[in-house]
Amino acid sequence: MPAMSSRGRGRRTINEINMVPFIDVMLVLLIIFMVTAPLITPSVINLPTVDRANKQPDRPVEIVIKSDDEVQIKKDPSTGTGALSIPMAQIGSAARTAQSGDAQRPVVISADKSVKYETVVKAMNQLKQSGIERVGLSVQTTGAK
Repeated sequence: MPAMSSRGRGRRTINEINMVPFIDVMLVLLIIFMVTAPLITPSVINLPTVDRANKQPDRPVEIVIKSDDEVQIKKDPSTGTGALSIPMAQIGSAARTAQSGDAQRPVVISADKSVKYETVVKAMNQLKQSGIERVGLSVQTTGAK
């Protein structure tokens, strides 16, 4: 029954919104969200870590992607010399040439930690498009845990 005012001559209804039920509902919803929020797990991606790498191939062709997106190719990475700077668009043909006709010779991509993931994927895509099947990523081992 609506609230009435008793001012002398007649009964008038008060035209106001009762906020108490609204506040009650909002407090119940707030409590529900506060209880359920910690139970919802965020989407966390757990990337694999490498303790020990497999035996590295004997003579891989190494493609080095530096932090400033400079790309170098090394035919013999064991010597550490003879790096040839190439543009990103020519990675596939340069790696094919560096393989010297040996299609089974693997190609290893060594990218700096700060290089965008997209750059590494583009490099892998160009290698696959040029017909190189054995493509790997160089990692730094963390040692035994």
